[in-house]
Amino acid sequence: MQTKSEFLTLRQHLEQTIIGQHKLLDRLMISLLTGGHVLLEGVPGLAKTTAVNTLASGVHASFQRVQFTPDLMPGDLTGTDVFDPETRRFTFVNGPIFHEIILADEINRAPPKVQSALLEAMAEHQVTVGGVTRRLPDLFVVMATQNPLEQSGTYPLPEAQLDRFLLHVVLDYPSPEEELIILQQDRTRHFDEDSQTLDSPLTPATVLAARREVADMHVEEMLERYIVSLVTATRQLGEWKSEWEGYLLAGASPRASIALLRASSALAYLQGRDYVTPEDIQDIAPDVLRHRLILNYAGRAAQITVDDIIQHLLETVPAP
Repeated sequence: MQTKSEFLTLRQHLEQTIIGQHKLLDRLMISLLTGGHVLLEGVPGLAKTTAVNTLASGVHASFQRVQFTPDLMPGDLTGTDVFDPETRRFTFVNGPIFHEIILADEINRAPPKVQSALLEAMAEHQVTVGGVTRRLPDLFVVMATQNPLEQSGTYPLPEAQLDRFLLHVVLDYPSPEEELIILQQDRTRHFDEDSQTLDSPLTPATVLAARREVADMHVEEMLERYIVSLVTATRQLGEWKSEWEGYLLAGASPRASIALLRASSALAYLQGRDYVTPEDIQDIAPDVLRHRLILNYAGRAAQITVDDIIQHLLETVPAP
């Protein structure tokens, strides 16, 4: 498929621009190919903003970065009605949410009213202001960054909002060798700006076409059953490890099964295949399930993590 080769070309360009964050780039591409939102968690300086900006320019999509702060108001995000004294009428002025790709920077620093406004946009692809509902662009996707919760001034996101993210990706530092390349590239970046641009044939229309191709990806029924088994296991944790009985306040919902199918299909698409394998599911499962499992006090006291639970289930739930 021509569209698939164009995406693979974009992926290669991103690797040349963003060094050492292969997982980040894969997950951003999966978000774009599924229309699912992605939450990126990591310390500052890991190229999250640069990666999202480069991806948006590669598909010629309208891009807007929104810095989330404790004093942000819902109208700062959605837009608001402004009174025109000449016409004596109110005119709606679009907010930054009406772009195709939104970078919600430090999303967990914003107050609850802003999170509620963003939740409607993420869930329904629309915003309601002054009793009027307005549709968002077809390509619309939120790529959010989150500071680690132990940093000051951060607040846990509501569970309903977390569940609307297709992926929750935890980023790590690049290796010393990769960091050396970053250092060397930075010395020449200011004198070779043309090398950082991409004459990409991708447009929002081709992205939407690719989304249809991903949705039509062939998935064997046994793999669909495997996805359901993995997700169901999070609700019956004691059956897979008896000492962990009751450690979760909530397991993953059926939305997690849908997300796992969509994300693994997009991963297979990026690897040039038209079918999904068990390895695709196992690769993407931690990022799909991480934010959907809620440990209770007993689980936290036992010093286990959600990632420990997911890894155990991947090792014990029988794969096709």
